[in-house]
Amino acid sequence: MRKFFGVCLVAMCFSLPASAKSCYSMAEAEAEQGIRIHSELMVIGLNCQHMTPAGHENYYAQYRQFTALHQALFKNYEDRLIAYFKRTGQSNPVGALNDLRTSFANKISQNAAKMRPDVFCSRYMERIEKAQRMDNQKIRKWATTFYETHPVSHPICDQ
Repeated sequence: MRKFFGVCLVAMCFSLPASAKSCYSMAEAEAEQGIRIHSELMVIGLNCQHMTPAGHENYYAQYRQFTALHQALFKNYEDRLIAYFKRTGQSNPVGALNDLRTSFANKISQNAAKMRPDVFCSRYMERIEKAQRMDNQKIRKWATTFYETHPVSHPICDQ
């Protein structure tokens, strides 16, 4: 009976449409959004560090502190995405994660390149200050808020 069940389970997996195999779970979608947020904060910190108000800590230093404080959360997000890439047959899951991070950083860098530095920073630097005040729960809530303008790169399963 157990063998029969195993054969049926394998048959069901192979009969799933390709899109069902490559869709994100909610946890994977959250992970992608979390990595997007982290990547964007890095670019904002780097681009706006010279515009830090007097008496405040440099924006890039704030980003680095934020990263250190939430290191376990972002590592968890990375691990989820690497597991997703393995599950979907990526030959280099770590490389796929790095490519994803790079695409997020490039997108916000293009915004920075299209604006004057002061305009870009006035529009985006408050994100670093807000992120500094967040605990893991608030970061996770932010990462599970999906916007039409920033969709995840794969459909979410069962949606």
